[in-house]
Amino acid sequence: MTTAHSKVPNTRRVGAAPTIDDLSPDERLSTDELRARQLKHLQWTLQHAYTNVPRYRRKFDQAGVHPDDCRDLSDLAKFPFTTKQDLRENYPFGMFAVPPQQVRRIHASSGTTGKPTVVGYTEQDIDTWATVVARSIFAAGGRPGHKLHNAYGYGLFTGGLGAHYGAEKLGCTVIPASGGMTARQVQIITDFRPEIIMVTPSYMLTLLDEFERQSLDPRRSSLKTGIFGAEPWTEQMRREIEERLDLDAVDIYGLSEVIGPGVAQECVETKDGLHIWEDHFYPEVIDPVHEQVVPDGETGELVFTSLTKQAMPIIRYRTRDLTALRPGTARPAFRRMEKVTGRSDDLIILRGVNVFPTQIEEIVLDVEGLAPHFRIELTKRDRMDHMTVLAECLADATPTQRHAAALEIMTRVKEGIGVSVGVEIVAPESLERSVGKLRRVIDRRQGS
Repeated sequence: MTTAHSKVPNTRRVGAAPTIDDLSPDERLSTDELRARQLKHLQWTLQHAYTNVPRYRRKFDQAGVHPDDCRDLSDLAKFPFTTKQDLRENYPFGMFAVPPQQVRRIHASSGTTGKPTVVGYTEQDIDTWATVVARSIFAAGGRPGHKLHNAYGYGLFTGGLGAHYGAEKLGCTVIPASGGMTARQVQIITDFRPEIIMVTPSYMLTLLDEFERQSLDPRRSSLKTGIFGAEPWTEQMRREIEERLDLDAVDIYGLSEVIGPGVAQECVETKDGLHIWEDHFYPEVIDPVHEQVVPDGETGELVFTSLTKQAMPIIRYRTRDLTALRPGTARPAFRRMEKVTGRSDDLIILRGVNVFPTQIEEIVLDVEGLAPHFRIELTKRDRMDHMTVLAECLADATPTQRHAAALEIMTRVKEGIGVSVGVEIVAPESLERSVGKLRRVIDRRQGS
């Protein structure tokens, strides 16, 4: 999308690209050193889980495998997967591998689709988590002494406290803004002048709208980097945010079941995918249908095994996130995962055609005259599934521009995705704004 700000190049950097001497010893491992460490920690993790978690012991026994069968990293493929259902069926603490008195913190999902998934941390786990988040912020360009505006939600959600502890471990000054109170957040950013913001990308768009509502130019803010995660986002959204804010927008990845934010991080000097901190989290990519490991470079479902977690080890956890593994660049020992732009369980099958919400986002963000806010509604018409894309226009869009935008979206979805959709161009600020993870799809087909 072309905006009033888009002709000004992004020239900011929070910190200079690090040299090898700036990296921690763990980030300077050779590939052979890393693989040896991974195997040692994987063997410990499998034994720890088998000995202390009845669910894992039953699953291993049913699959006919034992921790002693892991003599090479490739042997991990012999072990069964863990799913969200395993965690829900062992709610609340059945997946914990340490006595209750060793657990120092508990987090949980929202539980909006069933029982919440509960995760626990020992004191060492919390330190490990802070370490990988600190490493992530450094890779994004953050440095000791920088002020970091943390707009992730605090509480049972892992985002807020995960980012907070990592930023403090790096030596940043944390502003614990949490989510909500958008106008006040803009005031705090303006008055406190942080260099870094950590937030969901959809809420960053909400903050940008608030800057402009207050007649403030977001490009003149103190922010120099944004570390965005907790939901899929596209390259088009990266460009939108960077152009409107004049900062570096980089991706952070994590999920509560594995540890929280800080599992992988995009490096500011390359912005070419997220380096996975493989000394703590071992990745695989599988064909989500046949459940076989695919070679690096092929797209599939991301699977993680923790290597150092004590309270709740996780074995071959199916994330449902779709990505591919690539060789490391800015951190050569650690493989990269491509930016996650969809989940296997976000897939919409519309009249036999596979559609991901991020495909619609890419189109909407590239159409003239539209704001970066949209929603997908699914209904039934004459017993057929129907999709309507609701997209906000800019305040100064004319009726002719609105009609042209609707026609362009319909045409590009038909030509690029292969399905016909309806499009409604709605008034500015009429769609729900995000204060956390944004719900993009409203399914009204049930009972229609």
